Amino acid sequence: MNVGLVSSIIGNLPEVTSPTEKRQGFKQKLIWTLIMLVAYFILAQVPLYGLGANALQTFEQLSIILGASFGSIISLGIGPIVTASIVLQLLTGSGLLKLDTSTPEGRKFFQGLQKLLGLFFVIFEAIVYVYLGGLSPQVGIHPMVLVGQLILGGILIMLMDEVITKWGFGSGISLFIVAGVSQSILIQAFSPLVDLTTADGGAAVGQFFWNSPLPPVGQVLVFFISLMATDVQSAALALGAILATVLVFVFAVYAQAMKIEIPLTFGRARGHGIRWPLSFLYTSNIPVILIAALLANVQIAGQLLNKPGIVDWVNPPNILQSIILVFFRNPFPWTTILPRVLVYVLLMVVGSVIFSIFWVQTSGMDAGSQAKQIMNSGLQIPGFRRDERVLERILQRYIFPLTVMGGITVGILAALADVSGALSRGTGILLAVMILYKMYEDIARQHMMDMHPAMQKFLGG
Repeated sequence: MNVGLVSSIIGNLPEVTSPTEKRQGFKQKLIWTLIMLVAYFILAQVPLYGLGANALQTFEQLSIILGASFGSIISLGIGPIVTASIVLQLLTGSGLLKLDTSTPEGRKFFQGLQKLLGLFFVIFEAIVYVYLGGLSPQVGIHPMVLVGQLILGGILIMLMDEVITKWGFGSGISLFIVAGVSQSILIQAFSPLVDLTTADGGAAVGQFFWNSPLPPVGQVLVFFISLMATDVQSAALALGAILATVLVFVFAVYAQAMKIEIPLTFGRARGHGIRWPLSFLYTSNIPVILIAALLANVQIAGQLLNKPGIVDWVNPPNILQSIILVFFRNPFPWTTILPRVLVYVLLMVVGSVIFSIFWVQTSGMDAGSQAKQIMNSGLQIPGFRRDERVLERILQRYIFPLTVMGGITVGILAALADVSGALSRGTGILLAVMILYKMYEDIARQHMMDMHPAMQKFLGG
């Protein structure tokens, strides 16, 4: 790879200017985050000009994971950004791409390369979506009209993600996933509209359940309507979906709150110290975002390429619904459900572990980077001499096991959430809870530094 040429191209890519202040205030970050969130919802309502058949509409659940709104100008969502990250994680983790991400220069080049690759995937996915029939133009409209709009929407999402990363809380990827999941849960729980989706993916919007013999989309409404009509089976299925959603929330919060704390002392102030927290889910939601987006892309590609077998194996079945129906004398589909569940769980777990390991290596979360950060803060582990190499070996005892065990745990949680039949995509709910929990910690940390500036150094601000 010609590093000089790539660096020159990266330097000419459009980018969002970083803040001039060394540290932004809480209110400023909050305002920029809210502005980008509102902009995202507005763009999601802007339809593609000249759009005819929308075959991607049948993948509404996948659009949540991809932070997309199929049929709008942001139909690509965060897909290109995440796909670029997946490719780079695999290339660097396997050693095919030699990048030293332990230095600021290396991480900056890595981020620039990811942005360049993201722009490539914006163009590539826009062409694939249109020319393989996912988003078809109306008669008389050239396909490139749709492709151009998709590219524009993809670039806007990339820039909005960069604005949030530099000026707001968290990242655009996380925020857009939360926005889609929250909207989906509200609709699936309380919408009085009727689902009139047809076989070709078309849908009639705006008809309320009291004007139709069909039940509403909102499962809370379905539950009460079914009880009043003494339809026990429908009430049980609706209640199962509601309870599954609540359980996913509870387990996600519990897992996110689990931590291991390493005692540290200030080298020159004996008897004073802090505890350095290492989350059990060490890489948080990143592995699930990557593997879920990868499987979503595989599923969409399988559908567009007319490979239904691939779609079946990476699409999680609703095992909770099948179990509930057993109580109403419906046979349990052992041969069709269980193999798909096992394969899906295996894919999620293995993928989460792989991406956890790769993410630690490329994001500065490895033992060496953490040891350097601790040493720069003037801290050390009590009972050990102040040596970065010693500290790195001690941290490695914790970080690698946490990376693997956290990846396994979050993969299992995501897979079980998906097959539980929750009100939204189970993985999406899990991600939303973890993202909001992390965002809450970031906001609390920022607020603490605003109130007590002396804490900035020790909190790494």
